[in-house]
Amino acid sequence: MHHLVFWTICLAFQPVLRCAYPPPCDSEIYCTGELLRQMQMAKLFDDDKYFVDMKLKAAPDEVLAAFHNLTSVSPGSSLKPSELKEFLKTFFEEPGQEFEKWTPNDWHDKPYFLSKVSDTKLHSWAEKLHHLWKSLGRKISADVRDHPELYSQIYSPHPVIVPGGRFREFYYWDSYWVINGLLLSEMRDTARGMIQNFLGLVERYGFVPNGGRVYYERRSQPPFLTLMVESYYQATKDEKFLRAALPTLEKEYNFWMQNRSVALSVNGTQHLLNRYSVQVGQPRPESYTDDLELAEGLMEGAQERLWAELKAGAESGWDFSSRWFVDHHGNNSGTLKDTRTSHIIPTDLNALLCRNERTLASFHRILGQSTGVERFELAHRARLVAVEAVLWDSQMGVWLDHNLLTDSRHPTFYPSNLAPVWAQCYSQPSMGERALHYLQESGAFKYPNGVPTSLENSGQQWDLPNAWPPLQLMLIEGLWSLPIAEAKDLAFDLAQRWIRTNWLAYIKYEAMFEKYDVTGDGKPGGGGEYEVQLGFGWTNGVALQLLDQFGDRLTSGSAGLTFDLGAALLCGALCVLL
Repeated sequence: MHHLVFWTICLAFQPVLRCAYPPPCDSEIYCTGELLRQMQMAKLFDDDKYFVDMKLKAAPDEVLAAFHNLTSVSPGSSLKPSELKEFLKTFFEEPGQEFEKWTPNDWHDKPYFLSKVSDTKLHSWAEKLHHLWKSLGRKISADVRDHPELYSQIYSPHPVIVPGGRFREFYYWDSYWVINGLLLSEMRDTARGMIQNFLGLVERYGFVPNGGRVYYERRSQPPFLTLMVESYYQATKDEKFLRAALPTLEKEYNFWMQNRSVALSVNGTQHLLNRYSVQVGQPRPESYTDDLELAEGLMEGAQERLWAELKAGAESGWDFSSRWFVDHHGNNSGTLKDTRTSHIIPTDLNALLCRNERTLASFHRILGQSTGVERFELAHRARLVAVEAVLWDSQMGVWLDHNLLTDSRHPTFYPSNLAPVWAQCYSQPSMGERALHYLQESGAFKYPNGVPTSLENSGQQWDLPNAWPPLQLMLIEGLWSLPIAEAKDLAFDLAQRWIRTNWLAYIKYEAMFEKYDVTGDGKPGGGGEYEVQLGFGWTNGVALQLLDQFGDRLTSGSAGLTFDLGAALLCGALCVLL
């Protein structure tokens, strides 16, 4: 907590105190410095990520010395684009050089889950999704291990499944849904290897970085590693693996509690909850020009604060969303320039940690470790109390993000408001029922192709009209867990709509996308900093999970849908189920 107290005071009084932010990583090529600045500001590529994914042909010191010699001729001025292109040609290779050919040896063509998919068109599609693991698999070459200074790629000893498109490396929270899909595809060795990679990263960094690049080394993503191990254990009952992993899972948990927590007082009682917070006050290397241009016109200290908040937004996985915008009045509105992620206590992060605490207690119970059971059961009980005291809104009947600046809850709809239902992080059954009614009355179900990420069309990708696979699945799993027939019907209805829009897009484009537009059948999502990406790891994993669970009932045709948009609009949100 001392670290958080320091940064809270320091950031509040910048630029008076002139806090020294750490760089995104230690590389003077991939993370900070004049070479990075000139390369990115020249906009030689459509995507800033392209440059920082390139491989060096020579040692960093040699490259930096050569660049210094070039720029010393005209100190203070930038090189011409033609000069920069020639420099790139001499000292850099195209991205993708860090991989070697790899075919997963645990892939086979008839996993059991396929037999559960009744619709012939969906069955054929499921087979194609199962095949996609081959195209998304990557094995990092031994040269990355032996010469890490030449790459921005973080070496991982076991092969990984990447999301796809511009994302040429693993991503942390994406991999939870990927691993669940791999387990359904009976690719247990690949799933285990990915988990071992993450466990190794926790041992190295104390946490799992956002993704597999050095420029992600100072930030994480939603901590799903404990649930990855849970999924693997449920599939294998491998107690030896669980016993070996558990100390590392606790190490990651301790990181979040020591570096991403904040104490709040409610009616005289102190509660400890978690937030996203990355104290790196420089532009993101992979989005360098976006960040620099966004901060134009701000004072120096304000620029650094904004860049730190953008990284916290990236750590949340929701990069970016009006959810993190806090205007000068403290309201949940504004623009990307008003991003204040670290000042918000998110419902979904705390629901996830609540589920992690319960799961860690269960791991200790399986292994007969009573002290560990007691520790995490106590933490889980404290979290339940804190979530109810700080995030539960008794008037609206749902959990809401808490704004630390105004000491108030944000009343805005996001699917994440229902995350405690998915995590089963609530003490009274009536809370789940009230949250169901909140969801029905929210207006989020008036869209035919999924639940949007918000009801605010800000132009950011984690807002209307985009719907994202993990949020759909968390809603479906949460609704399905409620002992209410209406909730289970709603869960299946959402699963049917989501599978159908995924399938329709595949028919149109022969591709899976990272996100979809809720307003059009089979329409990929858009907005944000980059074009919608093909692949796509977590989309495939979520689709396989839904096909496994509901495959005997899901259909590819409109006749299978229980949702009628016109009727819903006519009679209101409470008439969604017809």
